[in-house]
Amino acid sequence: MPTPGSIVRCREREWVLLPGAEDDRFWLRPLIGRSDDVIAISRTLSEIAGYTLPEERVCDAHFPLPTPSNIQDATAAMLFWRAARMALRDGATPLRSLGRISIRPRLYQFVPLLMALRLQPVRLLIADDVGVGKTIEALLIARELWDRGEIRSLAVLCPPYLCDQWQQELRQKFHLDAVVVRPGTISDLDRQAPQGVDFYHHFPVQVISIDWVKTSRHRDRFLVHCPDFVIVDEAHGVAPATDTAQQLRHELVRELAVKAERHLVLLTATPHSGNPDTFRALIGLLDPEFATWDVSNLSDGQRARLARHFVQRTRTDIEQSWPDGVRCFPQRDLRDAHYYLTPAYESLFRDVYTFCAELVKRGDGLREPQRRVRYWAALSILRCVMSSPAAARVALRNRAARLTMDDDALADDTIWQGAVFESGETETDDETPTTVIEQAELSFNESEQRRLDVFIRRAEQIAQSNEDAKLTGAIDLVRQLIDEGYAPIVWCRYVATADYVARAFRHHLSGVHVTCVTGRMGEEERRAVIAAAPVDQPRVLVATDCISEGINLHERYNAAIHYDLPWNPNRLEQREGRVDRYGQTAPTVVTVRYYGLNNEVDTVVIDVLLRKAREIRRALGAHVPVPAESVMDALTKTLFLRREQPANQLRLDLVASETVAFHQRWDEAVAREKKTRTRFAQHALKLDDVRPVIEATDRVLGDPDEVRDFVLAAAGRVGLVIQPQRGHPDVFHVTTLPETPPPIADAVPEGNGAWAITFSSPAPGGVEYIGRNHRLVSRLAGYLFSMALARSHPDHNEVPVARIGVIRTDSVNRLTVIWLTRARYLLQFPGSRHPLLAEEALVSGYVDEGGTHRWLDEATVTRLLREARSAGNISPAEKRELAEIVLAELGEANRDHPIWQALATQTEQRAAELKEMYRRVRQALHYHVRGIAVEPVFPPDLLGMIVLQPIPRRGTS
Repeated sequence: MPTPGSIVRCREREWVLLPGAEDDRFWLRPLIGRSDDVIAISRTLSEIAGYTLPEERVCDAHFPLPTPSNIQDATAAMLFWRAARMALRDGATPLRSLGRISIRPRLYQFVPLLMALRLQPVRLLIADDVGVGKTIEALLIARELWDRGEIRSLAVLCPPYLCDQWQQELRQKFHLDAVVVRPGTISDLDRQAPQGVDFYHHFPVQVISIDWVKTSRHRDRFLVHCPDFVIVDEAHGVAPATDTAQQLRHELVRELAVKAERHLVLLTATPHSGNPDTFRALIGLLDPEFATWDVSNLSDGQRARLARHFVQRTRTDIEQSWPDGVRCFPQRDLRDAHYYLTPAYESLFRDVYTFCAELVKRGDGLREPQRRVRYWAALSILRCVMSSPAAARVALRNRAARLTMDDDALADDTIWQGAVFESGETETDDETPTTVIEQAELSFNESEQRRLDVFIRRAEQIAQSNEDAKLTGAIDLVRQLIDEGYAPIVWCRYVATADYVARAFRHHLSGVHVTCVTGRMGEEERRAVIAAAPVDQPRVLVATDCISEGINLHERYNAAIHYDLPWNPNRLEQREGRVDRYGQTAPTVVTVRYYGLNNEVDTVVIDVLLRKAREIRRALGAHVPVPAESVMDALTKTLFLRREQPANQLRLDLVASETVAFHQRWDEAVAREKKTRTRFAQHALKLDDVRPVIEATDRVLGDPDEVRDFVLAAAGRVGLVIQPQRGHPDVFHVTTLPETPPPIADAVPEGNGAWAITFSSPAPGGVEYIGRNHRLVSRLAGYLFSMALARSHPDHNEVPVARIGVIRTDSVNRLTVIWLTRARYLLQFPGSRHPLLAEEALVSGYVDEGGTHRWLDEATVTRLLREARSAGNISPAEKRELAEIVLAELGEANRDHPIWQALATQTEQRAAELKEMYRRVRQALHYHVRGIAVEPVFPPDLLGMIVLQPIPRRGTS
């Protein structure tokens, strides 16, 4: 009976027999090493069918030995070995996941993974700063547990606007084929699932809209089929709340957390959200006991226990503690830009402000629901008028519905506040708030309605004339940033404003590509429009807050202009975080607060909120959120409770009790944040804990430089043209030729011009990163591997690789043979149900000393492979003769044969080294080490050989 890890033959080809949990199935993987092509064959049926169809029986076999049919030089043989190495997925490495992901994580991003590996089950709150890479950190954990066989299903719960982003990250970077679960996909998922099988079971990797699944109609079904591992993004939104939607999210996640063995990872950049109760509720999801602690006064034991489950780091922490963190993030250039309202626009503003103040004052005599809706309508009108004439026109003109609402709905502030204030936790509605104005207008008298009509006409006149200084100033500001080499995003509050600004930009900014994205577009359309922006010409993106979360913008843009100042500092940070984040290749990003100096509303927003937020960020190195209700309270009191003052005298009075109290609450949040970040930055996990793990992985799988060298070496042999970009040595341009093999050509995207790639991460905008698991590397490795193993070659000179290389060189003075092998091991860890397979590519060699073999150490063999060059011609006949002599001496795989015995000894020694490595790593992670076993599989795959013949000395023949 074949043993796991061995080579078997079935259906007229060789396979690797994988270890599996099901006894009645053979799991067979092609020799190339791609797990995508694994097949399962019933043991019983294979045996029965084998009586009449022998090729259906799974039989012991061995890796095909090299033959003299295709002999080239050492480079061709070494390229085959490198192809086999690049094809490794189950590498004999401390972290199995690194053989299956398409990114090169930074060292600091491994810290949450190392923390997770110390926990059983994993219960972790990752609260690193905005833009640090929490998605990568969480998916590293998930992918590692997946590849260790500890989980077989995974769900990501996130806001609906982040679903597509998560699916893209899972598929493209972590090679986990995720489906999106939300209202528009359920029917299709149900159809794809086999009859009688729930789609939650059929699709093991899911990205689920938390706002869809939280409802009672869908929650119970999900809880029954909930996966082993759950990631909750924007976790601050699942803390208990009076808000119905958020409370439902909390109840869902709380029920998920009840199952003690379930892995749970919470992600948020704002674990406190300005409220200590929020933090206590979140950590209580990790362990119910945490929710009972006084987090402001933890004992040493409590702090140590919580630190095992909680990591929170600022960019400053990372830059100071991790050598590769220094250049991870750009510098943020904070700027202010100003404009003065023109006389016509200033007059409109003051009249509208007076009208709004009177609107609120005259509502004092109405019933509470009507009074509240007037209050929100006043704020809405004021925001729209100050956003743009276009937003003012739409808000005031489109008010014909006259739909009445009951008193309960009118009095519900949560219905209306989204029309005015940007949420820091949910997607902001970017349509002009016509509904609240319509409801308020039901109580308007004729004079108030006539005044609204006059405002509309004045706004239209400003829009049609050159009276909008805010717009003309923004055009100059964008032009200035583009001249400095930046590609800005211009953030607007409303769709009408974004469309208005984008039209003006297209008219006035010649040669600049203008893109406009608003909430009226679907997710796919938004992505397509952004992706269509050229990276090789000046560009500007005009957008609403519909994309301040969820779509990667830093690859194409590196500046942010707040055309409309947000009335929530949390939203300001989210906007700027779209360009100022991990992966931004620009050394500096620019953020601009753009406001009117004679616009008192902007002045209040700056003085009450944004100046304080900037001071905190400079002092702490991070944003500290403040409760949204506190923001609304501070602003509205400043704007309207002091409405008896003329508009041109409206100023922030810093001694006003409401503002002082608001700033005091914010300062308290800063103090808590500073204390927490100091305690839970995980300084105990240092470079020396991470670097050995990565170095051991690179030894087996290859580092980015080795990936680059392989691709460049292979390209020249398969008709692929790769040339460095002038002035950018890390960027290459790829083009195909007519003779490029189809499997390779298909890996190159179609399009105009050459394909820009890089082997350095992060990649510049418009340039694709090529890691070892990229489709181009996989296709090259697979093609070269299959060509080398082909049993017949009509013309071996046209084959790009060979399994045998023979050269004459002055690097040796005796005949030297180098063996290129692939070793497999079965790994057994404490508690695992079945062994895991691990592989690596090895080299060994000997010097022929007149009938005896002197085996060389690995360092000498590696040096010869690196330095040996052809120093003399050698005829094809002589190459063949030398190869045949060595192969004859090799014989069939047999442990008693000296050469095979030496190869077996090498794999046994390497198995012992791996066992010790796993023991050290698990010991550092406080894992059990008793019972670890690493068993080499005999024989190793003999991929090829290189024969180095010395230059004949004078006087010898």
